[in-house]
Amino acid sequence: MKLNEIRDNQGARKGRVRVGRGIGSGVGKTAGRGQKGQTSRSGVAIAGFEGGQMPLHMRLPKRGFNNIFRKDYAEVNLGTLQRAVDEKKLDANATIDAAALVAAGVVTKPRAGIRLLGKGSLTAKLNLKVAGASKSAREAVEKAGGTVETTVPSKAEIAKSAEA
Repeated sequence: MKLNEIRDNQGARKGRVRVGRGIGSGVGKTAGRGQKGQTSRSGVAIAGFEGGQMPLHMRLPKRGFNNIFRKDYAEVNLGTLQRAVDEKKLDANATIDAAALVAAGVVTKPRAGIRLLGKGSLTAKLNLKVAGASKSAREAVEKAGGTVETTVPSKAEIAKSAEA
């Protein structure tokens, strides 16, 4: 056997069906599309159409809504911060804010702000200025000797100011 003699097995590749080429082909005249109507013509767009019956996606109940004013925060975990400090991408002595995290490559886009989450462990003493922080993340940073300053008021702070 030579490389130029290699062929597929007989019947391994099936040729495409040429429709509309005479009645002898079995798919002549209407080319397997049936008689008249929307589906016999080109440009059919009837996905979800049920012949005039109310479509399933319209019969099912809808719940909830999408809040167009929702804030989309970039999330950063404590373990990611610690790794960046260990790799000397972040300066532990300086205040770490959104600009510092973008410069270090920890976050690509700050979006509506940075939200600090408590996954991972933190040993470095960091001074953070973020939009928000989870309770566990705040406790972990303070346990390591650092501080967390939030720029967006928490729900508890908003409730306190409403009472006063």
